[in-house]
Amino acid sequence: MLKKISVCSLVGLTLAQGCAQLDNAGHAAQNLSSQQQPRNIIMVVADGMGPAYTTAYRNFADNPETPDIEDVVFDHMLTGNASTHPAPVSGYVTDSAAAATALATGIKSYNGAIGVDANKQPVESVLQRAKQLGLRTGVAVTSQINHATPASYLAHNESRKNYNAIADSFFDDRINDGFVADVMLGGGTSYFARDDRDLTALFADNGYQYVDDYDQLATLPAGSDVLGLFAPVGLPAALDDNNPHRLSFLTKNAIKHLEDPEGFFLLVEASQVDWAGHANDIGSAMAEMDDLAVTMEYLQNYVETHPDTLVVLTADHSTGGLTIGADGIYEWHPEYLRNMKASVSSIAVNMVSEASPAAYAEAQLGFTFEDDDSALVDSIAALPDFEARETALKAFLDKKTNTGWTTGGHTGVDVEVFAFGAGADAFAGQLDNTDIAKQFFRFLNNR
Repeated sequence: MLKKISVCSLVGLTLAQGCAQLDNAGHAAQNLSSQQQPRNIIMVVADGMGPAYTTAYRNFADNPETPDIEDVVFDHMLTGNASTHPAPVSGYVTDSAAAATALATGIKSYNGAIGVDANKQPVESVLQRAKQLGLRTGVAVTSQINHATPASYLAHNESRKNYNAIADSFFDDRINDGFVADVMLGGGTSYFARDDRDLTALFADNGYQYVDDYDQLATLPAGSDVLGLFAPVGLPAALDDNNPHRLSFLTKNAIKHLEDPEGFFLLVEASQVDWAGHANDIGSAMAEMDDLAVTMEYLQNYVETHPDTLVVLTADHSTGGLTIGADGIYEWHPEYLRNMKASVSSIAVNMVSEASPAAYAEAQLGFTFEDDDSALVDSIAALPDFEARETALKAFLDKKTNTGWTTGGHTGVDVEVFAFGAGADAFAGQLDNTDIAKQFFRFLNNR
């Protein structure tokens, strides 16, 4: 592992000045900070990714054949932290809607708010401002595209639960006689192809390419306006999708269609880190983090060839109260997670139809069972209720890995902020989540 050694004086220089660094071979390491004005802005939200998730992922990705714990992509782009609390009416712990509204608009709001302030009045998002200024705009997410985070950048609604109304607004709300987003990739056919209104047909009639599988998306000519919906609601979990790195695939294709001389604004969301946290599912959490890591590696390479691009990554909040180490035992064992071939949910569904449930679960989980494990898993398979089987399998993995959880909901801790590319220096230090949107507005207004 290459250790980074700062050659900046610790006195008189700040993080915002972007210290030059050398690796242990004496080569200049890439300086990911810049004072430049960005032409393109890519906002990445890892929903639910509190600090424990990035630490867990570093250990999960570690090569056990070496004495060191290797760095992961996140380690080279960390710039600071952000507070996440919503408007006072909702206390100290945010939901995804209020947090996304803060990240998108720079305005604190109540839990459940989609692009509206605490008085339920619409507030402009940075994506909407970008569209107004003539940039191409898009979203690429692993949830449904009208879920809380993307919706807060694209729409205004008093409740995140109004999924059909939010979907309708993607078509009905216009900026400069155009739709708010030029590219929309994720899940959500249940909300866009309804009996009462087929939004997919309406977008197709207005010049959009509508696709519903990954192969179709890959064949579209660059620069297309695209509505791509690849699941009825959210996409399959990373462990169950035919493309385990579907977020990086969607991100690459979104950029392919957004690149423009005027620039673009893209929202990317690793939506299902949060879903794994709510489910207290450590296997899925690490698979979703791996999908995010591959996406960030792609974006890092993109910025190297497009240095006028800014990438900011943060979380909206932390979910699940993940702890790596539990029950007073100073151990964590990610080796039980590294070779999983399916999610715990999928295993819980399918194991009951197998002649040998324990052998099937052993193959899908990807590690060799110890003596008592097979009998335990066979007893889990005998449970008549799917949810009971799923819960018991997650407890089995938690015991093996020594993973702990404090809640099935959100926690109020600060989250990490990562940034690189043009203008990244503006995101150093301790921030509030609203500061990210406020800085984006400054960049957009200075164009």
